[in-house]
Amino acid sequence: MARELADGVWLLDVGLVPPLATNAFLLDGSEAEAGSERTDGTDGEVTLVDTGLWRNRPSLVGELADAGYEPTDIDRVLLTHYDLDHVTGLGRLLERGFDGPVYMGRRDVELVRGEWDPPLAHHKGAFHRAARFIFGFPEVDLRPVDDGDRIGGLVAFHTPGHNHGHTVFVHEGLSVACLGDLVWEEDGELTPPFWLDSYEMRAIRESIARFDREAPEFDVAAMSHGRPFVTGGRDAIRRLAAEL
Repeated sequence: MARELADGVWLLDVGLVPPLATNAFLLDGSEAEAGSERTDGTDGEVTLVDTGLWRNRPSLVGELADAGYEPTDIDRVLLTHYDLDHVTGLGRLLERGFDGPVYMGRRDVELVRGEWDPPLAHHKGAFHRAARFIFGFPEVDLRPVDDGDRIGGLVAFHTPGHNHGHTVFVHEGLSVACLGDLVWEEDGELTPPFWLDSYEMRAIRESIARFDREAPEFDVAAMSHGRPFVTGGRDAIRRLAAEL
């Protein structure tokens, strides 16, 4: 069942069982604190971060309804990266009337468009080539995201390693960081994702360290796998960076 982690920040449980237990997050910028900095005049719009698998229990549409939203209420979708448990649920939204833009890290956009081929000799590169061929990507207004881009009150941080185009999104007004698979939660602490599901572990560690250096303060650490931190999310990033 959908759960409100903080004002305007909803956890949508769109997974099956581990490791396919995946979180998506709905951000409603109209709930940002009065007087917080306005970046582009669109903070009041509704953003969905990641979409889960094409078939989930509970369903993405059902989780949205639990939070009081319909697919047509969503103004944009942000995808932290191209993996099936993050992007293939997009088709369910399209079936229910979503027609807004979809944002994803530039290298992952190039991957799904066939403009860049990951290394065939790499286990995840080979998987992504097969996934791209078998599943394709729906016809949407797909927009590449670069480091530092601002989208509806969120700031993008390019964090390669898990994927070449992996991107974290931070909304200071809502005090939340949507971390994707930059980190996972395990036993109440953060940890990097494991090697079999990633391209380069060293790059992941470097991305965590850079994010720790450059990210603003935030309370909610909203990772895609594990239990989100409702408070103390920024401190959890600091602890992990120090350990690495």
